[in-house]
Amino acid sequence: MSSYQSIKDLQIGHTQIRPRRLRLNQQIRDLVEENTLTKKDLIYPIFVSEPGTTKFEIQSLPGISRIPYQDILSEIEEINQLGIKGIMLFPVIDKNKKDLQGKESYNSNGLMQNTIRKIKEQFPNLVIFADIALDPFTTHGHDGITDQNNYVLNDETVDVLCKQALSYAAAGVDFVCPSDMMDGRIAAIRHALDKEGFINTSILAYSAKYASAFYGPFREAVASGARGLDKKTYQLNPANCLEAIKEAKLDIEEGADIIMVKPGLPYLDILTKIKQQVDVPVAIYQVSGEYSLLKLAASHNLIDEKSAVYETMLAMKRAGANLIVTYYAKWICQNIL
Repeated sequence: MSSYQSIKDLQIGHTQIRPRRLRLNQQIRDLVEENTLTKKDLIYPIFVSEPGTTKFEIQSLPGISRIPYQDILSEIEEINQLGIKGIMLFPVIDKNKKDLQGKESYNSNGLMQNTIRKIKEQFPNLVIFADIALDPFTTHGHDGITDQNNYVLNDETVDVLCKQALSYAAAGVDFVCPSDMMDGRIAAIRHALDKEGFINTSILAYSAKYASAFYGPFREAVASGARGLDKKTYQLNPANCLEAIKEAKLDIEEGADIIMVKPGLPYLDILTKIKQQVDVPVAIYQVSGEYSLLKLAASHNLIDEKSAVYETMLAMKRAGANLIVTYYAKWICQNIL
């Protein structure tokens, strides 16, 4: 027998507690909803390939393609029509332009630089975030310059990242987004930008980027050759939390305007803990592996895609995200919002 004789025994004092009253119908649920998802929360990642290439569907990222340089404005027009306010650009570089030092990353006439200029000319109000790291530009696929033992050299890499950031700023980018996880790179990039007069170019720092198993499809998308690379000497240990908080605080001290946690759902606890201790906007990246898992489950009718995607977005908002970088951004605008 239960410990009480009737529902009346659930009373506290003379008041019977019924939380379900606030879940009675959709109108009431909407009024008391604590977190909502809007188009303003979304940043859409775009893979841009060299001029003269053709649109390439990425098998491991269903619905996502490499967009050739000559077709980028059509893609941006669709994004603009959907009401998405920000994009994050990633280059797919011709292998003949790659080297050990990633020199193509700061070519003023390079793919990324030309793409930024082209978009800004036609869509000046679209906010452009551009990834800052050397993995798309190096033959080995690491995020920086390596020594003879394949160890990524910190300060030598930071010098190149500053050149890359300056070239993107000169092209008109709104945010440079260092994703390399080198020590001191935010301070160095901020100093370089300010010294050259780019005081209004902002920095979104990948502050808590973990050495995750969920990056595989992305590495295929940018053809970095890095799918099997061990990046644990610079990306964070998935077992750790305190160093993520330390990295976030350091990046803010060094001049980051926005910080980011990557990946998404497996690191919501990290997002919440960081959010509680900082006073800048915090973004989260729903990475390629997360997207692909949802797509795969939906394709086998294991989940309702609309409900599952919306739930994951709300989870990130609830955990404290101000912005969400997601390959689902267009799909969400077309199917949910």
